[in-house]
Amino acid sequence: MSNSSSISQFLLLPFTDTRELQLLHFWLFLGIYLAALLGNGLIITTIAWDQHLHTPMYFFLLNLALLDLGSISTTVPKSMANSFWDTRDISYSGCVAQLFSFSFLIVAEYSMLTVMSYDRYVAICKPLHYGTLLGSRACVHMAAAAWATGFLNALVHTANTFSLPLCKGNALGQFFCEIPQILKLSCSHSYLRELGLIVVSACLVFMCCIFIVVSYVQILRAVLRISSEQGRHKAFSTCLPHLAVISLFASTSFFAYLKPPSISSPSLDLLVSVLYSLIPPTLNPLIYSMRNRELKDALRKLMEGCI
Repeated sequence: MSNSSSISQFLLLPFTDTRELQLLHFWLFLGIYLAALLGNGLIITTIAWDQHLHTPMYFFLLNLALLDLGSISTTVPKSMANSFWDTRDISYSGCVAQLFSFSFLIVAEYSMLTVMSYDRYVAICKPLHYGTLLGSRACVHMAAAAWATGFLNALVHTANTFSLPLCKGNALGQFFCEIPQILKLSCSHSYLRELGLIVVSACLVFMCCIFIVVSYVQILRAVLRISSEQGRHKAFSTCLPHLAVISLFASTSFFAYLKPPSISSPSLDLLVSVLYSLIPPTLNPLIYSMRNRELKDALRKLMEGCI
């Protein structure tokens, strides 16, 4: 029997015990990580460099890219290092920092996606009020609220999770430190308090998802009234991929945190965690930006200037 005060490290779940497959996992994650770094890094640099992109939509997009960079950098490098060096361990303090950072960035990203859907709703459905509703001060306040929401959520969950007595070993069934996996090590009924907090957070995130869906439904209704077929196609090709990624992000993270223990398995947990922790940060630059002609033109000018 052990408790949280005697645990100096946790053991993360390896993807495989075969050395060749460990190296394959390392190179696969390296490719995904570099793609996410490149895509989000180019978005951040281009928006910061081009004065024409200093608008509310691109300001929120820059914040989303920062959150994506942070979230994927929280989990992937440690997993890559463990596969490369054939180890499983992460220090107690490292686990605390990883859980706090990931919880902070994921919830802040949900909040930022909600703000971005509001921005698009106002731009398309209430264009005459856009300058009034989304002035520079309002944009800064909304972005700050998104970051603050993630920070407070992570602070409460991290403090509560690691205050629980842990007496069921130190092996986690996940490739990074995640709240449900820490709760499985608890030997106290106090973990029900954290489960209650997870349900409250899930309800808040669900409300964000409802707001996003309602915003895009209103956008699509407005788009259907556009007489130009080209305009309708452009709006549909932009909105539908956004909804697809948001749906994947929301459904997999809800499943990871709220699924019943009876259907939990290491392979299923790994698959779900990869879907919500790796795929959105990698695809967001493509879906939100690379389909945007204005941003692509600015990126081309930036590259030409560098050359």
